[in-house]
Amino acid sequence: MRFPAAVVRSFVVTLVAAFFLVGEGRAQVYEGQTLVEAELLADVSAVVPGQPFQVGLRLQMAPGWHTYWKYAGDAGLPTRIDWSLPEGFEASDIVWPLPLGILEAGDIQVYAYKDEVLLLTTITPPADLSVNGDPINLAAAASWLVCEEICIPGSAQLGLSLPVAAASEPANTEIFETFTARVPSSEPPSWPLEWRREGGNWVGVANPGTGIKKLDFFPLPAEGQLAGHPVVAPEGDTFRITISADGPLAGVLAVTDADGERGWTVSTGDAAPAVTAFVGGSASPTVFVALLYGLLGGLILNLMPCVLPVISLKIFGFVRQAAESPRRILMHGLAFSSGIFVWFLGLGAVVAVLRARGQEATWAFQFQDPVFNLVIATIVFVFALNMFGVFEITLPGKATGSMSDLGAKEGYGGSFFQGMFATLLATPCTGPFLGIALGFAFTQPPLVIMAMFASVALGMALPYLVLSARPGWMKHLPKPGPWMERLKQFMGFPLLATLLWLLYIVAQQTSVETMIWSAAFLLGIGLACWIYGTFCGYSQSKRTQTIALAGITASVVMGVFFLQTAFAKKSEDGIAWVDFSQASVSALLAEGKPVFIDFTADWCITCKYNEKTALDRPAVAAMIREKGIVPVKADWTSADPEITAALKEFGRVGVPFYVLYPAGRAGEPVTFPEFITEQMVLDAFAKAG
Repeated sequence: MRFPAAVVRSFVVTLVAAFFLVGEGRAQVYEGQTLVEAELLADVSAVVPGQPFQVGLRLQMAPGWHTYWKYAGDAGLPTRIDWSLPEGFEASDIVWPLPLGILEAGDIQVYAYKDEVLLLTTITPPADLSVNGDPINLAAAASWLVCEEICIPGSAQLGLSLPVAAASEPANTEIFETFTARVPSSEPPSWPLEWRREGGNWVGVANPGTGIKKLDFFPLPAEGQLAGHPVVAPEGDTFRITISADGPLAGVLAVTDADGERGWTVSTGDAAPAVTAFVGGSASPTVFVALLYGLLGGLILNLMPCVLPVISLKIFGFVRQAAESPRRILMHGLAFSSGIFVWFLGLGAVVAVLRARGQEATWAFQFQDPVFNLVIATIVFVFALNMFGVFEITLPGKATGSMSDLGAKEGYGGSFFQGMFATLLATPCTGPFLGIALGFAFTQPPLVIMAMFASVALGMALPYLVLSARPGWMKHLPKPGPWMERLKQFMGFPLLATLLWLLYIVAQQTSVETMIWSAAFLLGIGLACWIYGTFCGYSQSKRTQTIALAGITASVVMGVFFLQTAFAKKSEDGIAWVDFSQASVSALLAEGKPVFIDFTADWCITCKYNEKTALDRPAVAAMIREKGIVPVKADWTSADPEITAALKEFGRVGVPFYVLYPAGRAGEPVTFPEFITEQMVLDAFAKAG
């Protein structure tokens, strides 16, 4: 989350004169606890005319509390220093040491400092400064946001007096050396680092060498540029950095080894659409080695969680086939493997065409489309219903059979389809060797791309080819019997797990509300499948089948309506919030209306978590309408004296804070703790009307 510069600036400047100044302005105290101690330190004993020196703002935080880096992340505000210097002096921007990446409750990612930090500024005195023994006074208004379960703005007026001399000695050496060592270098790292575009993502491949315990990437996005947070994954001796951004990206790369942590400021710059990845510090693999990697990677794909549900269907089919002739078993295995090859080669052809046209293409580019993911989720859902026995596919001219039978007696087409479907689910998965092989393939000519995809297909199909060619090995499988129906039903659950994964992807690409409406669409499809399975069998009369067809049509139409709602433009909030003002709240209370006030801010982590889990809920919105409660939002993102005064009336100096005035009882406000739950809110609202 980013904040307009004007808003942040006005917020911080206003805080300089706010209510959080204690003593000489060096300590921030809340409920008897010192949260932050602030002071200015210099790295010299005296000011020498014309010679730059460093001054650091030292912030010491109470255990469990943190302040923020120059890019705060999903919530928070960076520390600010406004200097008041003698005439002729100049101050640089803040030099920020490496931060910590902290994942807060609610999957809120922030970049912050804990315990202690020294924010460095270079001060340059004028060359004609008189050496007359008079001290020089440096003043700064510092402001910060400190957070734990609540977030509290803090500020301090700080000063530093130094004599002017012809020479000076180092001062505060230890702390300056500690934090100077944590300042990212502006020089590029000495080890390989390459960036490439993959769809809407930047992908960096870093090879910092051996002995690296950890690698982090802290983004520095432009306004509105960042669409997510980086994911860093080790791949052998290299690290793969993936981050969604819609333009060039800068950031800080940090590695941790036995000597500590070091960082570099890096940028994607004008990186080419695709570059060669480094493997083990050497150039990209040869074609032969890459083909071998593809074969091994395809083999390992069979063990990936996203493939296992469909693979289990094929194993189920092998059990059913165990009593058949070896030739039929071999033909089913070949049909299944053909489906794998057709999908992989088709995907390779699409990638080759897109690459030839200069467009971006990645391993799982089709899964970047939420509509595509919903289509696959629907297929998986229908498969699961079939496994549970909700309906069966009726094949014209033949006996009724289920989807699980398609890979067995009912035809080779079923095995072919299962092979394609298993491969479709495999494409978002990568495993050992596969990432290297595909990274190589995406930089090569079309013929090599096709060869690489064929190699992966062969690796994935190999176990089934071997098992179908040696059917004697299937004698170790249990004999067919009533247990198979239970097994078929059990295998519906892995398919439901796959469905949850696909719906999660849809939610990440769109919104939770879209995902919920998509689930409602699946409800309509499920009802249609049940009607089909119950009333459309050969034993049913024509009249019953006609009525059932009308029910199926109505269910599908209902599902499509829900689907249209899922992808329609949504209002931002289901609750009609009223902006806070003391006059409007007083007027509402005088009328005897129940009023709920949410004291919140965009930079407050706990506020965002409570909004997602407790307030922005359909049941809460319905209760507000039912009880006639007036919801008031006191947005403290930018400093507001009225909101500050209202908080002080309740003895609070930070957000979140929630207060409910029941109807006709303005003198009996109900307050809530910092962390709230949906049920807690509903219980309180039920008594407010």
